Amino acid sequence: MLLLHVVRTVCCNARNWRKRISITSINNFRCWDCLQQAPNYQHVYFRNRRLFFYSTSSVKNMDEILTRTLDSLPSYETREKSPPPPESSSLEFIQFYRSLDKSQRPAFLAKLSSDFGVDHKCVAELAANVMDSQKRDISTVLQAEDRLRYCLTPRYKVLLNHISRVEGGVKFLVDLKADVIEFLASKTNDSPHIRDLNGTLKSMLSEWFSVGLLSLERVTWKSPCELLQKISQYEAVHPVRNWTDIKRRVGPYRRCYVFTHGAMPGEPLVVLHVALKEEISDNIQTIVREFSSLDSVEDINRVNAAVFYSISSTQPGLQGVELGNYLIKRVVRELQGEFPHLNQFSSLSPIPGFTNWLLGLLNEQRKEGPSNRILSDMEFMDIEEITGGRAYETMQKLLSTNEWVSSERLVKALEPALMRLCAWYLYGEKHRGYALNPVANFHLQNGATMWRLNWQADTSPRGLSASCGMMVNYRYFLQDTSANSGRYLRTKEIEASDQIRNLVLQFQKASKL
Repeated sequence: MLLLHVVRTVCCNARNWRKRISITSINNFRCWDCLQQAPNYQHVYFRNRRLFFYSTSSVKNMDEILTRTLDSLPSYETREKSPPPPESSSLEFIQFYRSLDKSQRPAFLAKLSSDFGVDHKCVAELAANVMDSQKRDISTVLQAEDRLRYCLTPRYKVLLNHISRVEGGVKFLVDLKADVIEFLASKTNDSPHIRDLNGTLKSMLSEWFSVGLLSLERVTWKSPCELLQKISQYEAVHPVRNWTDIKRRVGPYRRCYVFTHGAMPGEPLVVLHVALKEEISDNIQTIVREFSSLDSVEDINRVNAAVFYSISSTQPGLQGVELGNYLIKRVVRELQGEFPHLNQFSSLSPIPGFTNWLLGLLNEQRKEGPSNRILSDMEFMDIEEITGGRAYETMQKLLSTNEWVSSERLVKALEPALMRLCAWYLYGEKHRGYALNPVANFHLQNGATMWRLNWQADTSPRGLSASCGMMVNYRYFLQDTSANSGRYLRTKEIEASDQIRNLVLQFQKASKL
């Protein structure tokens, strides 16, 4: 009897298996043999299911795929009644774009943005209608303006909106915008149409990634391994060396926070690392090298200052979308909830670009001769005496190779000059009236005060190459941040401490620029 039961079970399972194979074959174009003979067919997957096939050989050019996947903009009267395009169009567009080589994508995006953008003839006609309606009743004017507003919608925006609704679509659009930014920056394609596509994507992403739709998460050693690994990979300020390093950065007296979005699960958008200290740190070594075991108990009496020592945006496509400033504000509230007595908040920030700026300045000074100096007479003579060479030429060589840090005499001699030059770079060098340094501009827009410049704060090779080892604290005085931010954005006035202002004054007195 047992043997008979086993035989019946096997036969039943075999019938079910054949039935499943038959159904699968029908779902996949009914004929597996036919697909075996079509090597040029690619699959499009959705939720790990094969939805449809298209032949790469049948897509002869970009016009064909664009014509096939982009519908015409519905008329104004039927805009709310028109059925959405099939999901397969969005998936086919995604698959085709990903199949393109990097070198082919600029041409594809140029064609997308120029041939499937705004109907300029329609805009001109409706703009004339708006002008003609000005003498009529307000209802007519508003309807004419609404028609014009609708006509100003690029045709490709309809497809982009529908792409955002398929699984992985928002991430695809973020990556697409990263490509557009890269092409614009490299001048690969700098057409007005591409710039308009960039603006359209930025507007859409800014709406989808508004702060109310983001989730704040604290990362700990118990967080998913994939998340910890991504945070390590995305760290842009102080690279993570190993698992012990990341363990230290999420352990006692440390906090790590990320913003995430429901459309990109498991993907951190921006990462903020915080050190909980007794006082505001003046060097990064004490933060990244200090270690406490995971079972250490935090002493609340030792937590008097929160130092933001690294903030990294992980998605190049979200450039221009305000995330970092909101993350800092949310983290401040979180920390105040955890430590009600905490009232000192500051960054410990790198100064990217300072060394390159200084090397360019030294090159100019070397060419112009002694009549126009950035060093005082005493500093000029000290450097020539220590190095045995001409001051500006020797400084250029030493700063380019970081050799100067191996001489204590030279480090001491260069400190006053480099400190005031760096203070001027942060405070006095401008781009369109705002701080030239991007990190300074970020914190000043958030309402922080340029508070303290720190000598030999980052003696790593990276820190020396970027800013001669200096770092700066941007202090967040919570009662003043709103006023500081508004004043900086309106008048471009930088809020700075006495130390920074004194260094700037020394630069102006010592340098004949």
